[in-house]
Amino acid sequence: MRLFPKEEIFFDYFNELAEKIEEGSNLFLEMAQTRDYSDVTVAKLKEIEHEADNITHKTYERMHKTFLMPIDREDIYALVNNMDSIMDFIESTAILISLYKVKKPSDEIIKQAQILNDTTRKGKSIIHALRDMKNSKKILADCVEIHSLENAGDIVLRTVLPIFLKARKTPLNL
Repeated sequence: MRLFPKEEIFFDYFNELAEKIEEGSNLFLEMAQTRDYSDVTVAKLKEIEHEADNITHKTYERMHKTFLMPIDREDIYALVNNMDSIMDFIESTAILISLYKVKKPSDEIIKQAQILNDTTRKGKSIIHALRDMKNSKKILADCVEIHSLENAGDIVLRTVLPIFLKARKTPLNL
């Protein structure tokens, strides 16, 4: 059973968008590890985010030109919109770090960037596996792993948040 008409290329768009998200996540991790939040590096991330937006818009455009059952249209919209939001959040985070001129981001930022990167890699794996529902066990296993990564990110956040709030009265030194 096919989720979409054979002639449509929605899965190609999903894969392209997953690639862009991974590219952005890789750059953000590199930025965190090298502590390079220069205007040039942030501009590279902005370019990746813009490319992700273009893929999102191509998907929306194709979706509106294709006969789909209403639930299919809603599912495609939700998936692509949420994927695009991931890239938007990555870019926004890098811009904020750059704007606040954070000189030496804490190890927790690097840990969060690594968790984000691992999560986007798993998400990309799920997107690639969606083409064939025979991959349902792999998809489920990757979803469970993403949930575990989310929990790991929550632990890092709960560890650093009290420190950040206490230091908030002093100059920003994430």
